[in-house]
Amino acid sequence: MLEITEYTKFLIGLLAIVDPLGAVPVFLALTVHQSREQQFKTARLTVISVFTALMVALLIGEWILWAFGISIDAFRCAGGIVLLLMGLTMLKSRGHTPEEIEAAQDETIALVPLTMPLLAGPGAMSAVIVYAHQSNSVLHYVAITGCILLVGGSLWLCFKFLPWFRQHLSTRSIVMSTRVMGLLLAAIAVEFIAGGIKGMFPQLAA
Repeated sequence: MLEITEYTKFLIGLLAIVDPLGAVPVFLALTVHQSREQQFKTARLTVISVFTALMVALLIGEWILWAFGISIDAFRCAGGIVLLLMGLTMLKSRGHTPEEIEAAQDETIALVPLTMPLLAGPGAMSAVIVYAHQSNSVLHYVAITGCILLVGGSLWLCFKFLPWFRQHLSTRSIVMSTRVMGLLLAAIAVEFIAGGIKGMFPQLAA
């Protein structure tokens, strides 16, 4: 099991990637024509889908890499690059485009685009796989599962208080929080890339 600070870093990074607050305006736009009961069902399915996708990455993500002959260090570098690009995109965020808002039909919005690729996309799954590989202990997996649950809980709270957000949260404040998360994500991505390079080229760490 890793130090508690590592799990805190993972939790912050995963929150930055998933960005529950940033998902609120997209969710509102996609479900504006739904009743409150339908919105509740869509929110519940989205949270369950995000949790399931991240747990699949945690439990069998490394096996999938093994099947394709990809080393964890190479994946760590690739994941870091993905996270860095996401972070830079978040830093330049001006809100979601009309194309993103109109990207799905009623019966599919919980899975696409809310779960994939907005919330549990390649960046989130990469982060889970990379951190899962750092220890084989049961407590390590329990701790990561706890972090995933906390992220899912944060997402659920954001969806639960949609009426409040609709009244009190401006588009500007959403954009500002997204940029702060982007900066944190970029910093974590640099650590991913550095760790992957050291793993592939041990002589650089000497």
